[in-house]
Amino acid sequence: MKIKKGDTVQIINGKDKGKKGKVIRSLLKEGKIVVEGLNVVTKHVRPKKSGEKGQRIKMATPLYVSKVMLICPHCKKRVRVGYKILTDNRKKRICRKCKDII
Repeated sequence: MKIKKGDTVQIINGKDKGKKGKVIRSLLKEGKIVVEGLNVVTKHVRPKKSGEKGQRIKMATPLYVSKVMLICPHCKKRVRVGYKILTDNRKKRICRKCKDII
């Protein structure tokens, strides 16, 4: 997956289109990510003990990686991600616009 935990992304499709946020979790097998404060739904939680009240919790739900674009930390633009193999045989992500290592 080209987007990892800690990256800043912008949503390009859906109800939160245009909003930016930080990736807090990536789900590799499903091809989804969880973005902090975006794609929020309300979950109703029942009381567990007698006398306790039920509550509504707002939580960020996963969204497909294809609905977001990475924001380059150097040029601050939405970019596609490329790869470059360095001299010591390590594979690094690069920005397609400014050609800098992410």
